[in-house]
Amino acid sequence: MRGIDVSKFQGAINWPAVKAAGIEFVIIRAGYGRETWQKDAYFERNYTGAKAAGLHVGAYWYSYADTIDDAKKEAAACLEVIKGKQFDFPIYFDLEENKQLAKGAAFCSGIVRAFCSELEKAGYFAGLYMSRYHLQQSIEPETAKRYALWVAEYGNGLHYTGKYGIWQYSDAGRVVGIIGNVDMDNAVVDYSKIIINGGFNGYPKQVTQAEPVTYKVEKGDTLTAIARKYKTTVKALQNENGIKNANLIYAGQVLKIPVKTG
Repeated sequence: MRGIDVSKFQGAINWPAVKAAGIEFVIIRAGYGRETWQKDAYFERNYTGAKAAGLHVGAYWYSYADTIDDAKKEAAACLEVIKGKQFDFPIYFDLEENKQLAKGAAFCSGIVRAFCSELEKAGYFAGLYMSRYHLQQSIEPETAKRYALWVAEYGNGLHYTGKYGIWQYSDAGRVVGIIGNVDMDNAVVDYSKIIINGGFNGYPKQVTQAEPVTYKVEKGDTLTAIARKYKTTVKALQNENGIKNANLIYAGQVLKIPVKTG
């Protein structure tokens, strides 16, 4: 899938033109830092425009966290900014500050887990954005495997051997509808199906109807015994089958068993 990622630095975007140019998804910067006032100045405009144009939409939050507590505060700010919206691509923790990377894999993995765990508690599908080099050098393997990966490496190929979902392959792309350069991305995972079906990122949980269950009455059966067997009530069996007298059932009669949805 062809995609881009944008922030205020792309200015006003003609989203119908972007869609017509063959772009299928966009990851939008929601903001950065620990405060809600650090929301990206074009976030609302970009979100509304991209959704209206029919693109798949995700978001990212740029981190400056110095501590685990900082990362949790960044998550809280991010959650407040994206509240009430629906994203069918992940919400990413953007980790690329040199002062963070210099603290090593244990520290970087810790702030990734802190941020992403807060998002997951709130029902979001969390991901991690990093360059390929720093992903290999500054993140513990188990943490890299834990979240949706969006990996940056510019050039003709991505030299990352682990599983990933999106490759950011250029920061100098050109797309009709955007003035100047824009980051270009290629998704090898269609997150929209996972997220919508799973009820993440503001989408409702899917309620499925169980397969109908029937029972053929045998000689000597009672509604009380049948209700006990299927963990329901006599009243529910009567209502489901239109039985007025609970004592009048007969051998060979086929009863519909009330089922729960979930």
